[in-house]
Amino acid sequence: MASSRLAPRIHSTAVIDPRAELADDVEVGPFCIIGPGVRIDAGTRLLAHVVVSGRSAIGQRNVFHPFAVIGGEPQIRKLDAASGPSTAPSSLVIGAENVFREHVTVNVSSGETPTAIGEKNLFMAGAHVAHDVTVGSHCVVANGVQLAGHVMVEDWVTFGGLSGVAQWLRIGQSAFVAAGAMCERDVPPFVIVQGDRARVRALNIVGLERRGVAAESIARLKRAFARTFVRRSAPSETGIGTVSFEEAVRGLDRSDPLVDAFARALARA
Repeated sequence: MASSRLAPRIHSTAVIDPRAELADDVEVGPFCIIGPGVRIDAGTRLLAHVVVSGRSAIGQRNVFHPFAVIGGEPQIRKLDAASGPSTAPSSLVIGAENVFREHVTVNVSSGETPTAIGEKNLFMAGAHVAHDVTVGSHCVVANGVQLAGHVMVEDWVTFGGLSGVAQWLRIGQSAFVAAGAMCERDVPPFVIVQGDRARVRALNIVGLERRGVAAESIARLKRAFARTFVRRSAPSETGIGTVSFEEAVRGLDRSDPLVDAFARALARA
């Protein structure tokens, strides 16, 4: 971390542990609390009443709105007695240019691999990111979304308000989790899921277009989605009944990288 020529701008009411490291141009607003072991890189802003604790490493140009609590301890009954608390230099790593709105909570990891958040994500008011979660980049996590421990969220995922994801699940790239959806199984990439319990409803065409995916790739994904999730009338490999889901996945044309990612995710399901 570069030494600062411009001293961090710290409000007189902020409480900062002397062992915390603040880089160039960091802004710390009224009544913020920053604990020992915290590292905050250049251009990041803590607006007011923000708490950052734990072994938290925060990248450049992030914005934390009032009452966000970052780096809190995992909400689990106990850690593995054999491994004990993490000895890693950082148990939470946050990339650049994320926005954390009011009352967002992010927990440190329960082991040596840190909770990790990528770049250019938006976490709206009241969202919760639990211990050992990995969030990619360019994601939108709407108000009140709950991500349980060990969840993996790939890039370009959008969550509607008040949706939830159970522990140890994977949410595939460019998926859309509709408002109020409750996910109890992995969500394939590029699809829309909705309901309690969440089920695949459609291909996320709008999300793919906003991401800038080529029209040709979207057309191939449409065909792959139709083959796997729409009622199939082709005969099965056994000659008895229609093609099964597993047969449909094996028959996908994987020459397009996105279709290949889609097929690999379905094969894991």
